[in-house]
Amino acid sequence: MTEKMLIGIDIGGTTTKIALLTNDGAMIEKCAIRTPNKDSGFFLSVTVPEAVKNLCGHHQMTKEHVAGIGVGAPGPVHQETGMFYEITNLDWPDHYPVKEILEKSIGLPVRINNDANCAALGEMWKGAGMGARDLLCITIGTGIGGGVIVHGSIVHGIRGAAGEIGHITSVLTNGAPCNCGKKGCLETVSSATGIVRLAEERIHQDRDPGKRLTSLLAENGSLTAKDVFSLAGIGDETALDVVNEAARYLGIALANIANTLNPEIIIVGGGVSKAGDVLLHPVKSTFAKYIFPASAGATEIKLAALGNDAGVIGAAWMVRTK
Repeated sequence: MTEKMLIGIDIGGTTTKIALLTNDGAMIEKCAIRTPNKDSGFFLSVTVPEAVKNLCGHHQMTKEHVAGIGVGAPGPVHQETGMFYEITNLDWPDHYPVKEILEKSIGLPVRINNDANCAALGEMWKGAGMGARDLLCITIGTGIGGGVIVHGSIVHGIRGAAGEIGHITSVLTNGAPCNCGKKGCLETVSSATGIVRLAEERIHQDRDPGKRLTSLLAENGSLTAKDVFSLAGIGDETALDVVNEAARYLGIALANIANTLNPEIIIVGGGVSKAGDVLLHPVKSTFAKYIFPASAGATEIKLAALGNDAGVIGAAWMVRTK
């Protein structure tokens, strides 16, 4: 074997995905393990190395056949020290030396990055952004993350927090509290949880028991963003109002970012992106209204292509042999 393989790791709040790829980005095999909320030391020094060893063993490979390991996790990361300032949604210590622990326990070079940055790199390399060197990737799920790529390189910022699109202040008056500690963030109105919150507000304002969203809430005891998008897709008026409101906030935020960066492509990924055109059409309409006129038509908004694989593919991209 002459070409060295790549390993990408995507540490999520509940699941950690690990993938083995060729140097040109072909997926050989992937697996998933549970991410513990605590006991991170054992996880990084024992559980992950064992999973990597098993993955390589399936293909009669040792670490000598691997160029390196790329890792993405949810939180701002210091590129020089390899420490995450904090890993969001996990009760792990601040300033956690993920790079150091993994390099010591596995014996391979490790590069780390924010998970949304990894998703952006993955989409640039093998997904919806192939061929583009100036792009924005936004991931919309429980929260909202983003990765900014300029001239083919991720923009990190002074504290590794560039691309925190979900925390653009979007509701200036009476905004809902955000997990970051602020109020009125984009995440509170355009994420999956934000969309559910908007829908529940509408239901409480209009207690007509004949409304479909009201009936769903009464029947199931809760709502999901998928419920809202499904009803919007068949023309339910209340659901459409909620989706249009969430899309309006998102479209304005994306237009303001595009007015600053002038990207070639804006890629929309994450679980909420599965709504497709039900979400994308009103986002594009609002975006067109607020984009700088000279840039109108220059930036394409499109759905992500790699799904849940974007993070591990982008993580692996960081250690490929160029």
